[in-house]
Amino acid sequence: MGSRSPRQTDGVADHALFACTRLATTAVNVFGLEDSSAAVSNLSALWARSRFNRNRHNRARANIAWAFPDASADWIEHIAVASYEHLFLLAAELATLPRLITPARWHELVELGDIHEALDIFAAGEPAILITGHSGAWEALGFTLGALGVPLNALYRPLNQKPIDDWVRQVRSARGLRLIDKFGATALLPPIIANGECVGFTADQNAGDNGLFTPFFNRLASSYKSIGLLAMRYNMPIVCGMARRLPARERRRFRIETTDIIRPGDWESQPDPLFYITARYRRAIETMVRNAPEQYLWMHRAWKSRPRHERLGRPFPQSLRRKIQSLPWMTPESLDRIVERSERDAQAIAAGAQR
Repeated sequence: MGSRSPRQTDGVADHALFACTRLATTAVNVFGLEDSSAAVSNLSALWARSRFNRNRHNRARANIAWAFPDASADWIEHIAVASYEHLFLLAAELATLPRLITPARWHELVELGDIHEALDIFAAGEPAILITGHSGAWEALGFTLGALGVPLNALYRPLNQKPIDDWVRQVRSARGLRLIDKFGATALLPPIIANGECVGFTADQNAGDNGLFTPFFNRLASSYKSIGLLAMRYNMPIVCGMARRLPARERRRFRIETTDIIRPGDWESQPDPLFYITARYRRAIETMVRNAPEQYLWMHRAWKSRPRHERLGRPFPQSLRRKIQSLPWMTPESLDRIVERSERDAQAIAAGAQR
């Protein structure tokens, strides 16, 4: 028999992953969230190291190794496998949390960190932006805010695995979360903002070749310009936060945390407000990941797109260097690492073009 093409292999892997996630949700519905956690953990470990998932697992390990350069090989492997456990638990929780996190019961599963300032923003009746990443239990974050009375509209980028995408859409929509397809957002967002509602973004995915390239773990990553442009146009604060999954020994299962709040006054005096906003929310997501590295989806291709100077084999632009250097939190060591990695990526692109 002939070997499968990459597209055929990806399709098989997507359906296998969907079958595994639905198996995890079935186990949770039969045995309960707590009693099924061990089974979900074993299933995720098998999938992480399976032949169907070899490329993604290798990518996860490479990403972790770059983000944590002093980590041991054993720790990197542990975090890579734990990332799949986190993914499977997310799927299992999605099937159960809508009936567990309600206005009357949310406090049984969720504890609130120091988020009073964020809640004041949401309660003011003025529009705001909520930023999170694929870190922690973002489904629990959305359901908890809904239970607290925050009207949340989430921009949604369809998942590559269509069977999983269809199922996620069905569950989220049935529980009152308003999903806004990113491709139709331009027409839908103005009335939502005029009504003083919150717009949520999961903002750590690759934004393509035309995105704004800002640092993420000391490597340039394509980031969404639309968030900063929206904040600047409507003068909206940006709340960056996550729902971190707590250890099993804790009484509650999740903790809602705020990692940063970016206000209009913060960017007004910046030389490049859009770059500042984008780099700062990316930094907030990086903080989320550092706080719980085992709860991040490291298999994502967060650094897939490369900036124009790398694709053309040109030196690191001095204008970009100055922008990065102007960021208040930037250190000379981090800047040097960003430039060094950019040069390596440019070399890899050139070597690939010569093959």
